[in-house]
Amino acid sequence: MSFFRAYIAPLLIVLTFLIAMLAVSARIFLPGDMRAPAPIEEPVGQGDGASTSESPEISWLLTGQPDDLS
Repeated sequence: MSFFRAYIAPLLIVLTFLIAMLAVSARIFLPGDMRAPAPIEEPVGQGDGASTSESPEISWLLTGQPDDLS
């Protein structure tokens, strides 16, 4: 057990860090249009009927303004 704690566990931690650093720094070599964050779009299957099923409390939390001002 001490062999694992002294040699294997630190090696796994360092390898995980290096793989993560490689994945993050690989963005440097991507074309310019792929470096930007992905655009936020409406999920597939969420059409016009999805907004009617949304409760007013949730839309108020998302937009910051209540739907009805009565």
